[in-house]
Amino acid sequence: MAELSVSVVSADAEVWTGPARQIIARTTEGEIGILPGHEPILAILAKGEVRVTTPDGGSVTANAEDGFLSVSQDVVTIVAGNAELV
Repeated sequence: MAELSVSVVSADAEVWTGPARQIIARTTEGEIGILPGHEPILAILAKGEVRVTTPDGGSVTANAEDGFLSVSQDVVTIVAGNAELV
């Protein structure tokens, strides 16, 4: 199964990086789900959770706000002014 390569960073630190099967994040236009093969997108983050499902079925959750989410060729970058693992 294809995987996403994910990086969640805040203004001052890398919060989490690794492979993922799925990402769910809140944007200013609503909640978005990202799976491998997703079309390229750039979205503005809304304050809320970023939920990552890892390839082994585990999960990672971070609170993020004031930033953006970028998807291109199965690479997901989430840059937030404030982000921390839950």
